[in-house]
Amino acid sequence: MIPETHLAFVHRATEVLSRHPKLCGLAAGGSWINQNMDAFSDIDLVVVSPPEFEKEIASERRTIAESLGDLLVGFTGEHVGEPRLFICLYDHPLLHVDLKFITLSDVEHRVENPIVLWEKDKALSSVLARTPYRFPLPDAQWIEDRFWVWVHYAALKLGRGELMECTDFLAFLRMQVLGPLALMRNGKLPRGVRRVETETITADFERLKKTVSSYDKAACGKAMLEAVELYRDLRAAQALPALKINDRAEYQAIAFLKDVINVIKKSGNE
Repeated sequence: MIPETHLAFVHRATEVLSRHPKLCGLAAGGSWINQNMDAFSDIDLVVVSPPEFEKEIASERRTIAESLGDLLVGFTGEHVGEPRLFICLYDHPLLHVDLKFITLSDVEHRVENPIVLWEKDKALSSVLARTPYRFPLPDAQWIEDRFWVWVHYAALKLGRGELMECTDFLAFLRMQVLGPLALMRNGKLPRGVRRVETETITADFERLKKTVSSYDKAACGKAMLEAVELYRDLRAAQALPALKINDRAEYQAIAFLKDVINVIKKSGNE
């Protein structure tokens, strides 16, 4: 059930953008695809133009965004690695809307099949029908080759008492490693920690919760050990025969982390 506020915005956007002479399609992605939006969902729209109009449309992004509603603020998405994205906050009603400006040829390289809202001459539908989408999966070897260096580095920060660094490290692991791998084990797409509360089995989610730490040395140390053990479990669950496990680095990093934790215990967690 799509909220009326979201539905009204998309209908208005479709009407406005379908009149733009340099556009050839509009589609909705994200939660719109599965119709599982709620009052707290944002709106993901894909605005498509022919390749020859790419530069012109890029220069008009703010003007186009302003034409869709009461735009409070809008900016491009370089900070999330997507400069084609124009991130918007609208008023009346207050809505977060992501406008992704791409060309028709870009549609071939996508991570999901969006819902076509409007198109000229089946431009979008034809591309979607003849090309597959591919959601990027975590590279298990890439993770393994880095994980134990990360753990050692975090242990250094813990020993020094830089707890903000420690809590940031744990959040990084959940977003980049533990959340995606847990979601994959539960047959879901590895979207960081998105919807892990509802899309993972209770046991996995309970273990993820244990990697969340308060601002406390002992708590950070305990959460790091929980993260390490959860990673090892998730790694084993993948059962990848070609995965080269860095046994020595694993042993030394864990031993160093435990040594740091023991020093903290002896010092009374000062």
